[in-house]
Amino acid sequence: MTLDDVRKDFSGKIITPNDAGYDAASIIMIRKGSPAVVFECASPQDIALALAYARAANLLISVRSGGHSNAGLSTNDGGVIIDVGLMNSVEVLNKETGLVRIGAGAKWLEAAQTLHEYDLAISSGDTRTVGVGGLTLGGGIGWMVRKYGLTIDSLQSAELVTADGNILTVSAQSHPDLFWAVRGGGGNFGVVTALECIAHRVRDVFFGTIAYPLVDAEAQIKAWRDYMRTASEDLTTSAFLTPVAGLEAPAHFIVAACWAGDAADADAALAPLRKLPGSVVHDTVAQKQYYEVLEEAALPPNVHVEVNNAFFPNLTDEVIGKLAAAKRDHNMMFQIRYLGGAMNRVAADATAFGHRDSEVMVLAPLILPGDASEEAIQAALQPWYGIAKDSKGAYVNFFSRNADRTVQAAYLPDTLKRLEQIKAKYDPDNVFSQNLNIKPAKK
Repeated sequence: MTLDDVRKDFSGKIITPNDAGYDAASIIMIRKGSPAVVFECASPQDIALALAYARAANLLISVRSGGHSNAGLSTNDGGVIIDVGLMNSVEVLNKETGLVRIGAGAKWLEAAQTLHEYDLAISSGDTRTVGVGGLTLGGGIGWMVRKYGLTIDSLQSAELVTADGNILTVSAQSHPDLFWAVRGGGGNFGVVTALECIAHRVRDVFFGTIAYPLVDAEAQIKAWRDYMRTASEDLTTSAFLTPVAGLEAPAHFIVAACWAGDAADADAALAPLRKLPGSVVHDTVAQKQYYEVLEEAALPPNVHVEVNNAFFPNLTDEVIGKLAAAKRDHNMMFQIRYLGGAMNRVAADATAFGHRDSEVMVLAPLILPGDASEEAIQAALQPWYGIAKDSKGAYVNFFSRNADRTVQAAYLPDTLKRLEQIKAKYDPDNVFSQNLNIKPAKK
């Protein structure tokens, strides 16, 4: 099969290195690739054609929704990119029940703005341009996770194209094994083209940040944790420990908060967050439309970013002490996302996302010079490894490296075995390997 063969029936756009727009089509947020072909697909049939071409040519395949892969896996060198960005429609199928259909290539800002017109929202990612498909397949830890659970907990069905080009609709009734796997298993099982979800009746929320000087990290984290253990599930928060960046940018303890409950109760719910140890230096919490809480991710130029994360069933005093020490001694930055609530009430084996008993997820982005050696990177990561050894798993969407150890951290042992079996059924040749890769079970 040649590219000319594909072009006969392809409704999207095919971009090769000599075509205008190639540079833009090859780059993602974290890296620039040099693929042989970029297929900007407009339909499931386009995806089937692109897969057939790539498999016939024995080319590596990367699938791209929003291009926010921390590991840089949604582009490649010398292979094929299947880009679903043109498949970005957002339809409200039933306003009363909240049933919506969202193209996997839609960005979360587009989706949230359209749903807002119907007074609906889905607990999604926190970045405007992150793709709906990529985020959802990993789980989706959003700003209403305590009230409505993960993004996948709203998922009713998904349309996807398998490695052999079959177009399937998967749900609890149709291909239930594959439906179970795509809810947390990432892009290992096919190219998802559309998702049907139940959106929630949400219009306005109270959202913003409350910042303190970082005067006593242990005391500040403990006070925040203690309040969140009693707080309404209408309140979702994250605590940030920011690094020192010279005299103009001292370290801060910042709480980002989203109140999705009754507006009349917002002040009382947020008040304890304004009384943590230290003096508030700024407070931006205000009533907003839900889509306005989404922000944009941007990286400074010429840097190398390592992203790691870990789930903790309990944010113990010991773990807090280690976080405070790493901040103090190594100037590390952390985001601590408080979970619980609706996410915890789903059984661990109900979806491929198994870390349902987690109290928090700790995210540890490490920003190094762009030319940092692997030795320097590993040296900088040592404090994190000391913290993560006490964790009970990790989130598939926040990893910079595709490796066996990260796969084992992302999935419970029984979950991983089941995923490997499903992988062997739907993708025995591991065509979809450019992800946090689950290898097919051996026969």
